[in-house]
Amino acid sequence: MLVLSLFPGLGLLDRGFEQEGFCVVRGPDILWGSDVHNFHPPAGKFEGVIGGPPCQIFSQLRHIQPLAGLKHGNLIPEFERVVSEARPDWFVMENVPAAPTPAIDGYVVHSQVFDNRWLGEAQQRRRRISFGNRTSLRSLVLEEAIFESFQYSQSVNGSARLVNVKVGGSGKIKRTFTADGKRHGPGIGRLTAVADMLELQGAPRDMLDESPFTEGAKRQMIGNGVPIPMACAIARAVRRAVYEHAA
Repeated sequence: MLVLSLFPGLGLLDRGFEQEGFCVVRGPDILWGSDVHNFHPPAGKFEGVIGGPPCQIFSQLRHIQPLAGLKHGNLIPEFERVVSEARPDWFVMENVPAAPTPAIDGYVVHSQVFDNRWLGEAQQRRRRISFGNRTSLRSLVLEEAIFESFQYSQSVNGSARLVNVKVGGSGKIKRTFTADGKRHGPGIGRLTAVADMLELQGAPRDMLDESPFTEGAKRQMIGNGVPIPMACAIARAVRRAVYEHAA
């Protein structure tokens, strides 16, 4: 189960697939000084391709920073190009819910929006999961926990802050207010510790202790990643849809 990972970043999606028995080869990433535009994979060597192209240009938070994502633009076409050249049996692309579904000749694609909390995790993180294969329209069936966690965390991002919330009688999350009557929001509160951000993403708290990156860079890398529990759930779903189905 040899897989090529595009836009690997911190490698959280890769870790999930590795934990589920896949062998992951990491492709180029600007974080490590390489450019996907110059990357051309060999055809027929990888069974699958996974990745999450930078998503700021499609983010719902772009109204806060209108210039977000403009530097690198829409890189989904580069994901599509690499898949076309690699010709794997299947691919998985994850992105924000508003991102378009990839369209690649020869592949049938099924897209769905999935929330990390549906796995019983504390962090609310909703992503669009697009699964393509060359044989038939097989959708990924991601398992869900019976109950959501009573603990709650907003989606981890590069400027993650601790925001007080409470659960109402209906079970829905409600925002609380500061002492002077202002509503708590993503830009209010002290910064979440890097170790806490890693834990919310399902990674070891000390994962970046020896990293030479600045605190700000660590936060950005963590915030751009996929929660490892979600990555594992995706990998298990791929294994069932492709390998167990074929057997």
